[in-house]
Amino acid sequence: MLVWLSEHLMQFNSNFAVLQYITVRGIFSILTALGVSLIIGPTLIRRLNYHQIGQVVRDDGPETHFSKAGTPTMGGALILVSIAISTLLWADLANHYVWIVLLVTLLFGAVGWVDDYRKVFLQNPIGLPARWKYFWQSIIGAVAAIVLYYTAYSPVETQYILPFFKDVALDLGVFYIIFSYFVIVGFSNAVNLTDGLDGLAILPTVMVGGALGVIAYLAGHVEFSAYLNIPYVVGSGEVVIFAGALLGAGLGFLWFNTYPAQIFMGDVGALALGAALGAMAIVARHEIVLFIMGGVFVMETVSVILQVASYKLTGKRIFRMAPLHHHFELKGWPEPRVIVRFWIITVMLVLFGLATLKLR
Repeated sequence: MLVWLSEHLMQFNSNFAVLQYITVRGIFSILTALGVSLIIGPTLIRRLNYHQIGQVVRDDGPETHFSKAGTPTMGGALILVSIAISTLLWADLANHYVWIVLLVTLLFGAVGWVDDYRKVFLQNPIGLPARWKYFWQSIIGAVAAIVLYYTAYSPVETQYILPFFKDVALDLGVFYIIFSYFVIVGFSNAVNLTDGLDGLAILPTVMVGGALGVIAYLAGHVEFSAYLNIPYVVGSGEVVIFAGALLGAGLGFLWFNTYPAQIFMGDVGALALGAALGAMAIVARHEIVLFIMGGVFVMETVSVILQVASYKLTGKRIFRMAPLHHHFELKGWPEPRVIVRFWIITVMLVLFGLATLKLR
């Protein structure tokens, strides 16, 4: 929105041209989303407390979680509002990638909101039944993948790029739609599974999202993409604005979500943020790098799959409890130790993911 305004104001003062730079708008996007989160957050927490919109704790979970019962949830709405406001203010709204990533995020958030609403307001412990949740995730993910496929400007935008190798790209054709669908839906659920401790999911999301923003910027720059030998994706650089909004909104939410949490994001936040990461990676053509940088989300998901498979096949559990963070809690690790160590792992994985830009 402000891009269009700056174009008009440049007629009167050339200094407004600074708002044409993606990097400048990216910084303002971070600060705007952070400011919105910090301003709205206290009011939202008070209202959620007033209406007794509190977290429901599983009876079979770690005993240390029982004290969390009643903590306001559905705080992911704060993240989504901050992201939407900042993105709409600072992004070039003529860029279709911005709209795809933003709408995927908000629509997945809507699915999560229905799930949280049923759990909290209707006192339904199941929430939105899994089959319906997956159905709507699939519809949104599939439509996003189809739109990305049919709006691709060049063949490279639908190719499968392998990091570590120069000039190795597989032409997926229509299978690009299926692959992209699984990336969006899969990562949405992966972040949701990880969201079980105070701040555990949000900071890795911020770090991975910020790194994807950097990659999208490089992929959308002719000279940088050629120098790094990564796919040049026309217009992908504008995703930096969304990434900045996610980074700012995430840090603002972490202000209230850090241990001991004043608010939880709920499915409305977790499903949306995971889908956002998946969509950003697809736009930048770095899905494999997403799996590397988001290794914490991947291992949490794999732990659930292994636990369920092992129990059904052998009647035995591999972990004391899944997802993996609960396993370490039941081993006696204090919650802050689990959280910070998972953060440290994410820092290392993100750095390695960024290093792949030169390891090819």
